[in-house]
Amino acid sequence: MTNISLDVSTDLPLGKLQLEVHDWISKHGVRYFNELTNMAQLTEEVGEVARIIARRYGEQSEKESDKTKDLGEELSDVLFVLLCLANQTGTNLQAAFDQKMEVKRERDHDRHHSNQKLK
Repeated sequence: MTNISLDVSTDLPLGKLQLEVHDWISKHGVRYFNELTNMAQLTEEVGEVARIIARRYGEQSEKESDKTKDLGEELSDVLFVLLCLANQTGTNLQAAFDQKMEVKRERDHDRHHSNQKLK
């Protein structure tokens, strides 16, 4: 197994999730898939979410076989693979998310409130 060192705060939500995924990989998953495999898997999982959204909330009709699909489960699949990619690339998702939210708060507040299309 690739030696992955997590630099995350387990006191924060995303850090806890990154550690939980890493523990699962260590105990049950044998090792992380490589980054390219995980990227392909992430794309596949996002496609499954898109299928549900397009048919359940969009204009396409939903097949009988799709009506039992659980959107939460599919979103969780996306999150799991995303957490794997963060772990294996040394990305602290909580720090990155916090930084992104600060940028969005400063940059987008006036822009969105001034957007006539959103009123």
